[in-house]
Amino acid sequence: MSDMLKYKDYQGSVLFSKEDRVFHGKVEFIRSLINYEGTDVDSLEAAFCEAVDDYLELCEEQGIAPELPFKGTFNVRTGSQLHRHAALFAKEKGINLNNVVIDALKQYLPAHR
Repeated sequence: MSDMLKYKDYQGSVLFSKEDRVFHGKVEFIRSLINYEGTDVDSLEAAFCEAVDDYLELCEEQGIAPELPFKGTFNVRTGSQLHRHAALFAKEKGINLNNVVIDALKQYLPAHR
């Protein structure tokens, strides 16, 4: 995505409010709500980095582990027919269902960029 900020393994959205004449965004791919805003690109990026640093500092002060985006696991809701088809395919090939999904994503994503 081209409209994303990146800092310390965190990614943030970039939005513009025409009404408020301000750029804003939030840290994506975690459950905690971390917002930031700026009046231009440079101030937005600085606010994003500061928000991430503040979040990490708060987690450290409270003795909790910060949420990490992209932990390597996610749930996929496929519907029963596709689930059955994938499970039978995995069984037939002698691999587990997780590997079927990984292989499918590895083939699909590069072809659809």
